[in-house]
Amino acid sequence: MSSDLEYVVSLEQSSENIDFITPWDRTQHEAAIRFPDFRHFIVEGGEGLEAVGFLILIGCRSPHNAIELKRMVVQAKGAGFGRAALRMAKKVAFDDLGAHRFWLDVRDYNTRAQALYRSEGFVIDGELREAVRTAGGFESLIVMSMLHHEFLARRDQGLEQRA
Repeated sequence: MSSDLEYVVSLEQSSENIDFITPWDRTQHEAAIRFPDFRHFIVEGGEGLEAVGFLILIGCRSPHNAIELKRMVVQAKGAGFGRAALRMAKKVAFDDLGAHRFWLDVRDYNTRAQALYRSEGFVIDGELREAVRTAGGFESLIVMSMLHHEFLARRDQGLEQRA
């Protein structure tokens, strides 16, 4: 919702997060929440279910059934909120939105996020070399994905939530 955008933008601009994402300004987020192909989610956690992060899905109406985890930012690192949010995002992508492919890209030096994605069943598809321009030059992105049948196999193993 529009009322959440101050929180979202502040998380993106945080010194803990800015090096790992390409932040949007408020106007970009406002446009995205009105566009039916995008879904913004606030991640809530803790006893009071306060906001602890957010994530954005893109391609929710893709004719190719390919949904992208465009962004996931968690405020409280190391508390398990990112893993829980990723698991819920997979469930939404595959069970609710009918994804065949759920994919993301991650900065090549963000090894913490890559380890999380691998542990949650994502497979490396390849590298987009020097794909993002930054103040210091160019940075590469690692593309990772999970296919529907892989998600179902993980569910059969008890690694994913039931529908």
